[in-house]
Amino acid sequence: MHDHYDTRETQPPEERERQLFERLPAALEQARAAAPAIAHQLRGLDPAQIDSRAALVEIPVLRKSELLEAQHAARIAAQRVGRNDRKRVFGGFSAIGWGQARRVFASPGPIYEPEGARADYWGFARALHAAGVRPGMLVHNCFSYHFTPAGSMMETAAHALGCTVFPGGVGQTEQQVRVMADLAPDVYVGTPSFLRIILEKADQMGVALPSLQCAVVSGEAFPAALQVWLRAHGITGFQAYGSADLGMVAYETEARDGLVLNENLIVEIVRPGTGQPLPEGEVGELVVTTLQPDYPLLRFGTGDLSAFLPGQSPCGRTNARIRGWLGRADQTTKVRGMFVHPEQVARVLARHPRIRRARLLVSGNDGHDTMMLQVESDSALEIDSIVQTVREETKLRASVQQVDMGSLPNDGKVIEDRRRLA
Repeated sequence: MHDHYDTRETQPPEERERQLFERLPAALEQARAAAPAIAHQLRGLDPAQIDSRAALVEIPVLRKSELLEAQHAARIAAQRVGRNDRKRVFGGFSAIGWGQARRVFASPGPIYEPEGARADYWGFARALHAAGVRPGMLVHNCFSYHFTPAGSMMETAAHALGCTVFPGGVGQTEQQVRVMADLAPDVYVGTPSFLRIILEKADQMGVALPSLQCAVVSGEAFPAALQVWLRAHGITGFQAYGSADLGMVAYETEARDGLVLNENLIVEIVRPGTGQPLPEGEVGELVVTTLQPDYPLLRFGTGDLSAFLPGQSPCGRTNARIRGWLGRADQTTKVRGMFVHPEQVARVLARHPRIRRARLLVSGNDGHDTMMLQVESDSALEIDSIVQTVREETKLRASVQQVDMGSLPNDGKVIEDRRRLA
């Protein structure tokens, strides 16, 4: 249906992989020199040797909570030693500061993110192009223009494609309808739920919006029922997945078969609570390494669950695909007054390598919590030894049950809380 954004989208997968890891060592060296926090993350490692996925695993995963803590600590330190904008605001992760950054944004936390001067800085032009957006179109942008970068993400992408943008932002539904009726935009970008609200308001007002036939949506789930509802209103919706830290990570094409990864990222799916990559098809946490020089992030743990899909997209794009957003990886729960983390379950598995997969079930009511660790293995396990390990790692008692191989759900859950809390 649609041609491709550039030739990189159809290059042989092995060539893409080779090029990414050829670029990686130099990108790491540049990041280490320009961003002190990246130098700290790479301590003890030689960037020249990180030229494969196996070597990449040596870099510790960076959590969003660590990014927030680093920024907060840098701002406190700056109050004592004087002003240093780049390090003070971004915690040492940004290679650019005031003047070089076009904009600075604040996501919840707050976590501050810079926007550099490069065209399509956030990388969403590829997602818009895959949805059929072309030069000369009018894009009605209903992402927020305040504090967070979503509005700018889509605006800079549309400008890179040669489009005009109406900055609708959020809210003021009746005015959104009137502007759409007057300007006749070709494309909506925003959350899918707000698009539905606008269309329902248009129906109430008796206003037709026939020009609007394409939507690129992000920021929340896009359930099948809403996709069908939009099609009934003459609009084809395409999903794009990204974050304020990373920009565009993956996008939907006309094939409707998973989300294709962006070309400038190295993406891993790791076991929650660890940095260890999982096999294709296994659900785990999405970890992303960027190769962009302004705000380099290495093995950034998104906290989102997903899985790689096998094979290539029927649309002709050859990059790997993910299933989309499948939930959150942080399954920390409190049992008998103590927090239990996925990392603790991962350490149990590390001490018993014959365990192939495990799931900690938390049950009970009225304050009588119980834990059971279900484990899969292709051989008999020493249950008593695992029971002891769980107690050592969590400081809590748990039973252990060996179950049939393949019986545990492949949903990325390491801890499942089955308690019914009033």
